[in-house]
Amino acid sequence: MTTIDGEVAPGFEPVREAFVANFTPHGDIGAAVCVYQHGRPVVDLWGGVADPETGRPWTRDTLQLVYSATKGATATAAHMMAERGMLNLDAPVARYWPEFAASGKADIPVRWLLSHQAGLVALDRPLPLAEALSWEPMVAALAAQRTQWTPGTAHGYHGRTWGWLVGEVIRRAAGRSTGRFFAEEIARPLGLDFFIGLPEGERDRVSRMAYRPPAVDLTAVPAESVPEGLREQVAAWRDPNSLSNRAFAVTNPAAIDFDSPEVQAAELPSSNGIGTARALARMYAALIGEVDGVRLLAPETLASATKEQASGKDQVMLIPSRFGTGYMLPMEGNAMTGPQSFGHTGRGGSLAFADPQQGIAFGYVMNHIVSGSDDVRAATLAEAVRKAVG
Repeated sequence: MTTIDGEVAPGFEPVREAFVANFTPHGDIGAAVCVYQHGRPVVDLWGGVADPETGRPWTRDTLQLVYSATKGATATAAHMMAERGMLNLDAPVARYWPEFAASGKADIPVRWLLSHQAGLVALDRPLPLAEALSWEPMVAALAAQRTQWTPGTAHGYHGRTWGWLVGEVIRRAAGRSTGRFFAEEIARPLGLDFFIGLPEGERDRVSRMAYRPPAVDLTAVPAESVPEGLREQVAAWRDPNSLSNRAFAVTNPAAIDFDSPEVQAAELPSSNGIGTARALARMYAALIGEVDGVRLLAPETLASATKEQASGKDQVMLIPSRFGTGYMLPMEGNAMTGPQSFGHTGRGGSLAFADPQQGIAFGYVMNHIVSGSDDVRAATLAEAVRKAVG
């Protein structure tokens, strides 16, 4: 039986029950969940195994790579800069990054990078991974790259490129990298255990990931056997030249080993944030209110950041999606707690968000990366939070 540690405030017992159930039958190996309500922690739980190869247990201080849940942290840095007058989100990207004006991109505003409307989801020539990790070659390639659609006319998930695009604007405007800005202006004041670019001395605390493929590989079944509502997506997955595939193949090789020391030490502001569920929940709590005297954004800045910028069919994912300026917004049936929620998911299951209406901030991290629609772990935890707050 999996050992669960931590604390739950009275009334939030259903979250503990859902967390326990996530191990059996839902497949968690090691995981943590944290919930803040009105600036105070009400759930802080962890359990399981941090390294399936060695059996190392998951402890209170275990760190986990959270893939695209990193985007919420990076977006927060951008909005803090905007509030301080360091960055104008409606100014052309080229004001801060002159090389970006190449290939007809001179008029693209910073906001369209954050809201996935810029059309820079892929590269005509993917870069060797080592060059991508070293930063400069990738931002040079993106500055020269043509767009995949007329910017501002559609949106599509910039799963990989988003981090270099937004991160370079932050670097140019702030005079320091995204990871450094986050560490100095967000993590330090709040005491967050979260890194964009892992320091060498923290590596022993990081959990090792395990991967579970979808229950049914739809790309391997006859086309007529694919459910009608998924046929467009599956056809795109089968086509190596589709935008759906090219958006996640901007490096060569396309697959990235996120357990590797080199990848974890690099700064990938879209996808390699490493930290605790507690850190994510605490950051989102400080977005919607004060946490121990710290509030990250003024209410009017937050309202602007979470106002819908793009919705409808996603040109990469080929399903409906909604974005504010950097944050994901709720869709019918998603795993947040209310219509005013905002946050970001990460590949395979991680989730962090805030619900200002309920005063809730939530973080869930895990090392068992589950592909496909059969993953219900974050959704069951969010549903338990909804029940707890009534």
